[in-house]
Amino acid sequence: MAGTTPSNGSPGVPGTPRVLRAMNDRAALDLLAAHGPLTRTRIGELTGLSKPTTSQLLTRLESAGLVRTTGRESGRPGPNAVLYEIDPTVGRVAALSADPTGLTALVADITGREVGRFRIEADAVAEDVRHRTAQLVVEAVDGALAQAGLGHDDLRATVIGTPGAIDPHSGQLRYAPHLPGWHSRTLRAELAEVLGTPVTIENDVNLAAIAEQYEGAAQDHDDFVLAWLDEGVGAAIVLGGTLLRGATGGAGEIGYMPVPGAPLLRGGPGEKPGSYRGGFESLVSAAVIRRRAGGKPLTEALADPVVRDELAHHIATALTAVVAVVDPELVVLSGLVPQAGGEELRRRVEEEMTGLVLPRPLVRVSDLHGDPILTGALRTALDQARDALFDTA
Repeated sequence: MAGTTPSNGSPGVPGTPRVLRAMNDRAALDLLAAHGPLTRTRIGELTGLSKPTTSQLLTRLESAGLVRTTGRESGRPGPNAVLYEIDPTVGRVAALSADPTGLTALVADITGREVGRFRIEADAVAEDVRHRTAQLVVEAVDGALAQAGLGHDDLRATVIGTPGAIDPHSGQLRYAPHLPGWHSRTLRAELAEVLGTPVTIENDVNLAAIAEQYEGAAQDHDDFVLAWLDEGVGAAIVLGGTLLRGATGGAGEIGYMPVPGAPLLRGGPGEKPGSYRGGFESLVSAAVIRRRAGGKPLTEALADPVVRDELAHHIATALTAVVAVVDPELVVLSGLVPQAGGEELRRRVEEEMTGLVLPRPLVRVSDLHGDPILTGALRTALDQARDALFDTA
């Protein structure tokens, strides 16, 4: 194809040799990122490229400092083949999760291997905290970088997960009155200047859904809903493999949804953080369940069939409304509440949904280990950094 396409030497013209080489380079780099070390032969098999083309590609990527050799493959007849891997030192990324009690930051190399992690405890509504949010973010990132012996110059991208969502028009955080320090319209620019990387602030539940797409229950599904049932409540909606964000970034804020049995939402602009009351969240949040169970731990509270069945009914009622509108293949239950309720809660939710809505999505409980918000932030940061680093055009 390259031989029959006129080329004027421009790096951006589709079909030119330079663009085709860049496409092949990216395909090989993505394979190495997904599979780890591979031989030249295996890269050729997976990309469909000839041996000479694969050899040229690897030589080019080695010269660019993106790929290095890492020993030889053993255990097969004949000469041991050289293994190639992405050079993990070409870039690092930072991923953070913000919550009402603090910030967790991790730093990973371009292959996704974690090299540092740091946690800062900070009450988000405290007066001395809300005015130094940017400083706390930098301290958390610096703590993770210090563990790895790295500095800001080593970072290529930073992604922060927070409750609420950034309005694409105003740049302001919405739907998160309990995080007052994050509402500055200039926060992202301030962080980018100090950290020296592009900074993305993303809804935490959206990031949990990205984690499910990459390595969780939704890996084989392009249309799914993630219901986040934790201290806060929300949802992420993925259609055709793409997150649905909405006009103000608030798609999926089901915590505010009016449902039977819940008082209508009260509160609004000008009211103090945390003053919102009502909606779906007032029935199913972790704090509400513990309070109704007399302060018992979640697992113990949800072992009570009465508490569990009532909760399953509330969850199914809200999810039925979502399913009726977007018709997903799958509903993933994530957060502290589904983890505590386990398979029995999942089964009861599924039973409650039967007959309430015609589409019958699968219902699964997330089986991801660790913090799915941090995992999603890391995957997003890696995608951004790789897009920049792996573009050889």
